[in-house]
Amino acid sequence: MADSSIAWEADYVIYTWACPEIAVASTKAYTTQLTCMYLIGLFLAQARDTIAESERVAIIKELKKLGDKVSVILNNCAVIDQFVDIYKDAPNAFFIGRGLDQTVAMEGALKLKEISYIHAESYAAGELKHCTLALIVEGFPVIALATQQNLFEKMVSNIKEVKARDATVMAVAMAGIEEIEKVVDHVLHIPNTHPLLAPVLTVVPLQILAYRMAVVRGCDVDQSRNLAKSVTVE
Repeated sequence: MADSSIAWEADYVIYTWACPEIAVASTKAYTTQLTCMYLIGLFLAQARDTIAESERVAIIKELKKLGDKVSVILNNCAVIDQFVDIYKDAPNAFFIGRGLDQTVAMEGALKLKEISYIHAESYAAGELKHCTLALIVEGFPVIALATQQNLFEKMVSNIKEVKARDATVMAVAMAGIEEIEKVVDHVLHIPNTHPLLAPVLTVVPLQILAYRMAVVRGCDVDQSRNLAKSVTVE
């Protein structure tokens, strides 16, 4: 934030210009900061000559399209409302993913905890057999992220594992991936993009899920209990 303490203390500052966010649980800061990190990474890759120019240009072009693709997601959230109607009273939820999807799963679980007060945890899907499966019971809600094509088959295998324990699964996958529909109960397709940029789009439905879950549960979405916008203690 301009004129903030950290900006004054730093030698160099990259402002995200995400505009003020009143809610305690930050949402747009996540995508704007992530986008900035992509740009820094591309700049360093170009400076170090570790990326082909054609690939760098292609990623930048795709970055410019993300805003329109977010709008597509916002206009196609009916499956989220269906999931919310079923699980608004659920005490727990799991988020699973592999690779980049696993990091987004962590953010999804955090948002659900922050504003709906549902206990949620994220797990690397490949580690499910290390105790996590013991917690799966009939009807347990699992949100599975499957946007990374190079890990897709392994992710499907993990989804089948939780389905075999009677979990109910909502998946987030790239558009056109019909195979995922055969193994889950609900699926939300995000527009196709470069695999490295998928987290920018994938996090949006997870934030919407947390928001709508909080609303139907009667929670204050902007002022989460026990949380503060600024932290003044160590």
